[in-house]
Amino acid sequence: MRFSPRFRVLGAVVLALALTVGILSVGAGAPPERVRVWVSYQAGAHDTVHQALQGAGAQFHYDFQRLNAYVVTVPEKALQGLRNNPNVVSIEEDVPRYLYGSAMSTQAVQAAVAAADTGQTVPYGVDMVQARDVWDADRDGVVDSGAPTGSGITVCIIDTGLYTDHEDFAGVDIIGGYSQVGDPWDTDGAGHGTHVAGTIAAANNSLGVVGVTPGAVSLYIVKIFDNDGLWTMSSDLVDAIYRCADAGANVVSMSLGGSRSTGKESQAFADLYNQGVLFVAAAGNDGTTAYSYPASYDSVISVAAIDSTETVADFSQQNDQVELAAPGVDVLSTIPWIEENHVTVDGVTYDANHIEYAARGSVSGPLVDGGLCDSTGDWQDAVVLCERGDITFYEKVMNVQNSGGVAALIYNNEPGNFYGTLGDGNSSDIIALSLTQEDGQYLVANKLGETADVYSSITQPASGYEAWSGTSMATPHVSAVAALVWSAFPSLTNADIRAALDATAKDLGEEGRDVAYGYGLVQAYDAIQYLSGTDNGGDDGDDGDTGDEGALSVTVATDKDTYTNRETVNITVNVTDGTDPVADASVAMTITTASGRTVSATATTDANGQATFSYWINANRDGVGTYTVDVTATKSGYTSGSASTTFVVE
Repeated sequence: MRFSPRFRVLGAVVLALALTVGILSVGAGAPPERVRVWVSYQAGAHDTVHQALQGAGAQFHYDFQRLNAYVVTVPEKALQGLRNNPNVVSIEEDVPRYLYGSAMSTQAVQAAVAAADTGQTVPYGVDMVQARDVWDADRDGVVDSGAPTGSGITVCIIDTGLYTDHEDFAGVDIIGGYSQVGDPWDTDGAGHGTHVAGTIAAANNSLGVVGVTPGAVSLYIVKIFDNDGLWTMSSDLVDAIYRCADAGANVVSMSLGGSRSTGKESQAFADLYNQGVLFVAAAGNDGTTAYSYPASYDSVISVAAIDSTETVADFSQQNDQVELAAPGVDVLSTIPWIEENHVTVDGVTYDANHIEYAARGSVSGPLVDGGLCDSTGDWQDAVVLCERGDITFYEKVMNVQNSGGVAALIYNNEPGNFYGTLGDGNSSDIIALSLTQEDGQYLVANKLGETADVYSSITQPASGYEAWSGTSMATPHVSAVAALVWSAFPSLTNADIRAALDATAKDLGEEGRDVAYGYGLVQAYDAIQYLSGTDNGGDDGDDGDTGDEGALSVTVATDKDTYTNRETVNITVNVTDGTDPVADASVAMTITTASGRTVSATATTDANGQATFSYWINANRDGVGTYTVDVTATKSGYTSGSASTTFVVE
């Protein structure tokens, strides 16, 4: 396989292109006289408000009955009448949401190319978050027997879709998906969703990369952005999180956001969080202290980006809602294309980047110096070197094309390479690539007149790999760590898992929680140890018990007999010696669900001889019917005891 760069403008990331770059316009869409809004109504007024909206000429987008709200596009002049309607509680704008990822650095390209010849590569972030300490402690490339892997946990990725035929998702449990746009959920023209998914779940095989979970977690995909990866709306995101929850997702990963909140979006996240869903979102890429949503809602973990030196990225948002940090700079992961861009002169090949919207292909010609290429020249059939600066990339390329040149090579005016574009709506008939300043200056000084072979191609869809940067890339690290930890303790709640991640994060920056790193770098192994206790919930045998003190008597009970989906089952175990409570006994619990799946957990009895467990019901995954709870208590000096009970999920 081949690793190579590809330029993408993704969401609110504004790449530092000194000249013309296509910038997304939030205003593209409905004409100014019509506005897209949330209309909240009084309980019981669903039908009445529907009629009022119809009378106002509304275009209906969503009917969120669980939020008592519609999302509609209406004539702006109708808003005042709707506000005066006694059944309407509030009207607020439906605001945009963007992706938070970007292209890679030249150094990352070189690292990726080198990795292509070594079989499976372990991206640096996998070990920074202690993933292999959990499932491959001896580093033999094989998942350790009995280790938590994320199995049994479902992560929902809300993004640009997923290229499911990628070689690194073979065998991964992709349980389904949904597309809000015209393209199917299992396609990904933008690549962003596939990149995120690879960090979470790329398989542990001999190919490409491995994810934080070694291909063991279950994935559900909601395609909320189209294949151009442009922008969507807060109401679309609300619809997406409901679909994630209805599909049985434990963790929802969102590498996206926007600068403005909405009340109904906040309510939807809070409601689902209280029902047991764990939300993880990107903190934002503007490099300011501004809040980004949904990350800055209290019900969502906000994730900052750090580099391989554990230093916060300059683009990462810094505010008091940042909760955890994770690798987000030059993160190598899966993408749905293979791209090659290079120039070969005198037997030496120079890596290059494609100038967006320029032609591709393969051409050869004598290498000439065009200076700034700010005018036409005598360049018939030549490959023209152009220094970056003064005029747009499009003007430079057009000057070369109009002069009969076969390719334009634009080299940087500062160290390193860059990602350029001809601009939306523009194109060229000739190939245009960018080079580093160092390579461009060397070619001008030493290789003019030599034959230059220029090559640019892209194959899509295909199993490719690239290193990208952004809080988008940090977010899936945290989502996957949450899945790893939760798979070790499936009876715990989302709040339990979140608290453990916060408590065990590696403190970076200022002591304690700070605006740049939150609690610090997320740590999978430490979180599992924290939840296990220093003795993994067991007994060290040194408790003074020297003889047979009798048999343990065990009882187990649930707080109710019957439950519905997404309720929490509270389980209480009491251990005695027949008369008095027994403290420090190890209790192992196994729940066998209606579908036959088993989940296990351990605890230690307190001074009252009691141990408690909680189990969140996911009937979409585990079925309705009878669930069986089996417990066994052990302690040195005692004969073990067991008990069981059942409960019903309707």
